Amino acid sequence: MTTQNFPLNTWYVAATPEEVTDKPLARTICNLNLVFYRNDKNKAIALEDFCPHRGAPLSLGFVENGKLVCGYHGLKMGETGKTDSMPNQRVENFPCINAYAVEERHGFIWIWPGDQSLVDSDLIPDLVWSNNNDWAYGGGLYKIQCDYRLMIDNLMDLTHETYVHASSIGQKEIDEAPVDTKLEGQEVVTSRYMDGVYAPPFWQAALEANDLASDVLVDRWQICRFSLPSHVMIEVGVAHQGKGGYDAPDNVKANSIVVDFITPETDTSILYFWGMARKFKPEDQALTNKIQQGQGAIFSEDQDILEQQQRNLLIYPEKKVLKLDIDAGGVMARRLIDRAIKKEQAANK
Repeated sequence: MTTQNFPLNTWYVAATPEEVTDKPLARTICNLNLVFYRNDKNKAIALEDFCPHRGAPLSLGFVENGKLVCGYHGLKMGETGKTDSMPNQRVENFPCINAYAVEERHGFIWIWPGDQSLVDSDLIPDLVWSNNNDWAYGGGLYKIQCDYRLMIDNLMDLTHETYVHASSIGQKEIDEAPVDTKLEGQEVVTSRYMDGVYAPPFWQAALEANDLASDVLVDRWQICRFSLPSHVMIEVGVAHQGKGGYDAPDNVKANSIVVDFITPETDTSILYFWGMARKFKPEDQALTNKIQQGQGAIFSEDQDILEQQQRNLLIYPEKKVLKLDIDAGGVMARRLIDRAIKKEQAANK
């Protein structure tokens, strides 16, 4: 019996809309080899990446009149997983392949990789910054060779910023500020507040971009929110000292939500859809591009250390890692994940 390491009856971000075109896109999600394409109504479709004729990947083919055509012998696949036609062949007895529910929402393409009879579109999370003119968003995608839970650990414990991101968002006060972790419904929330500090370089630039002084003391906050199956939203920002901190009016602060959709690819690799939703000067596309570039550089530092951490954990499988106070957010998130997996397994017995 294979070990289930991630919830399946849930929604994961599979791609961005511009990735799924009239050319097939091969993508692995939760150990499933999938192919994505758009039908003749421009709807995103996801199928098992397997031609029922000879087993070639359908992603090596092409899309013709909204039908996915195998590049080996010309079999045309219907979007429900049933073969539509094949040159000079009868196909009514061809075995079906799996089709998966897909939704395009909030600027992402989502997939439900589990039991298709349980699909519930209402479970796609609502995003306060999506389709909201008060916010601007810019992001990207990294493929990282690590267990998806290592990335969750990383994002729910931001003390690593002092060391991994020393030149951008790190500062010693992060280590010194107390951390509060709690469970709010089905959401793990880890928060840290730093009052009366100087902003690190990234946030100095953000203050200046919002026409605010950057060489004065600020109140800084980091509020990490984990929700199943593997989403982390981090409210971050700085406000001029004594103006209300997190609750300060917009004209004295720079604040954003760091967006982290972590999609398991395999047991030891992920699709990491990262971005930042900004609630100041949303109309400034040049600023969005600049922040996106800077954030991308920060996350590349995470990629390097996480991949090396994963390699080391595979080398030393017998060694146990420690669980300290600062790890509470990741520990609680893993508990929610484990409960969700056990619930699915119990339902399947």
